[in-house]
Amino acid sequence: MQDRERPHSPSDRTRRRRRHNPNKDKLLNVSPVPSTSSPLPTRLTHLPSAAGTAYIQFEDVHVPHAHILGSENQGIKVILSNFNHERWGMAAMSARWARTITTECLQFASQRIVSGKPISSLPVIRAKLARMISLSEAMQAWLESITDQMCQMSYEQQSDILGGPIGLLKAFCTQSAGEIAVMAVNIFGGRGLTQGGMGKLVEQYHRTIAFDKILGGTEEVLMDLGVRQAMKKMPKAML
Repeated sequence: MQDRERPHSPSDRTRRRRRHNPNKDKLLNVSPVPSTSSPLPTRLTHLPSAAGTAYIQFEDVHVPHAHILGSENQGIKVILSNFNHERWGMAAMSARWARTITTECLQFASQRIVSGKPISSLPVIRAKLARMISLSEAMQAWLESITDQMCQMSYEQQSDILGGPIGLLKAFCTQSAGEIAVMAVNIFGGRGLTQGGMGKLVEQYHRTIAFDKILGGTEEVLMDLGVRQAMKKMPKAML
């Protein structure tokens, strides 16, 4: 039997690396480095499997100037452009799941009968649903506003202008999602704590909401970024 050639994966074709300019430590370049073109002197350190990544240290690797992404010594703009789109994607996912969980709660509240009446007849349940709907709509509206701006701007403009707003958007979405998750469990009761059954989506959402809060930057870091970017762009004026 002949050995079949293993198809190349994206990690086989290229690895992205960041390197400091030897003369100006604060300036970065971002370059794709082909990993199969020639043997590379690297040291690979495996991170926990849950991270889905690994740390690779390149040693004495020559990177042709033509491989630099963007302008020379402007790699930070490439990195920030990636962060912006990554955080925007997380905000979109968070907004979508918030609407899904809110829908689940509306349906459950209309069919869960207590003392002969659906729990949607209880003011305290309606107040929770109103809060969930309000947060979901706010997340969606802000997301669509940022998305429209991203469609009108280049990556360089996004890096310069939208880094802070996107950070604040992601932080707001995950904070709202955490509040929605808690209220959803309260509405579903024991079913919201049980894997499987009617409350399986609520249970999974509540259990995994911390991933949204941590990945892409914690809420505190992103809120600080947003304020610092706003202060940086604010015109110099005094009351």
